[in-house]
Amino acid sequence: MKAYVLHGINDIRYEEVSAPSLQENEVLVKVMAAGVCGSDIPRIYRDGAHRMPLIPGHEFAGEVVQCTERTAQWQGKHVGIFPLIPCKACAPCKQKKYEMCRKYSYLGSRCNGGFAEYVAVPEWNLIELSPKVSYEAIAMMEPMAVAVHAMRAITPGKSDTIVVSGLGTIGLLLMMFLKQQGFERILAIGNKEFQKQKSLELGIRETEYYDSRAGKVLDWILEQTGNLGADIFFECVGTRENILTALSSSAPGGKVMMIGNPASDMLLDKNTYWKILRHQLTIMGTWNSSFTGSDEDDWHYVKLALESGTVHPEQLITHRFPLAELEKGLHIMRDKTEDYVKIMVKH
Repeated sequence: MKAYVLHGINDIRYEEVSAPSLQENEVLVKVMAAGVCGSDIPRIYRDGAHRMPLIPGHEFAGEVVQCTERTAQWQGKHVGIFPLIPCKACAPCKQKKYEMCRKYSYLGSRCNGGFAEYVAVPEWNLIELSPKVSYEAIAMMEPMAVAVHAMRAITPGKSDTIVVSGLGTIGLLLMMFLKQQGFERILAIGNKEFQKQKSLELGIRETEYYDSRAGKVLDWILEQTGNLGADIFFECVGTRENILTALSSSAPGGKVMMIGNPASDMLLDKNTYWKILRHQLTIMGTWNSSFTGSDEDDWHYVKLALESGTVHPEQLITHRFPLAELEKGLHIMRDKTEDYVKIMVKH
């Protein structure tokens, strides 16, 4: 089969490799769509993967085309793939909090992933969706579930003023789900004109959007909230500056949800620390999403939204490439030569 193989840092090659052989508990998924995650760029070009050579790609969907005797019931199914493979033995796993597994493997970063024609996937990691849902939408389930995980963990109230700061894929998907759930008091903060346009498409009013390049984010939030501050602040950037803004602009008793991967060390000045104490802020972190096989987990929440047609993540796909041209998309994200939200490989 054809695949992109990461041989070393900044050494990714499109080449012929052996198709996966199946273990007893696995199926062979023919990849029909695969999204590029922001984390793929440093993995490929700066930091490397946990082991190499490796086929990257952890946001993918496809059709099950080969099974073992044990996994035969999956034959022909349209599936999304939860990429984290838990150990099932550590303390979080025993509580079914698999996203916090201490000894996990991971498709696309610790074992071969979706930038290929075929992937061997444990049946436990599969979720079946209706053929009416496009493969592109299914391939976006992973970032969608990350957004849902953050939203459900912090449980906003209907009357809360919610700030979403950082309008990459996760921030925009988060606003999509907040709108789907009927939240109206949403303030969006981005730093690109096309992010504003995407926000407007999702139902954010022009007066509810602020371009952080203007440099007075804190003043704007206070102005929009009658000087009270935000009840809920979703921090989707991961910079010290944005975290200080989140803490400084929160209302008394407010909640800050940290989502953005850290760009650097985070140092708090004394006044900001006092703000946490005196306003009795709740600060939460989130990573990944819940996947237990239950209807109550984040992936089944997303599945229901997709199958009912209440969300349409395809509207955030800005670029589509065939597998052989994936590097064009990687370079757009690495070099920021074009505006983008989700870059998708379409088989």
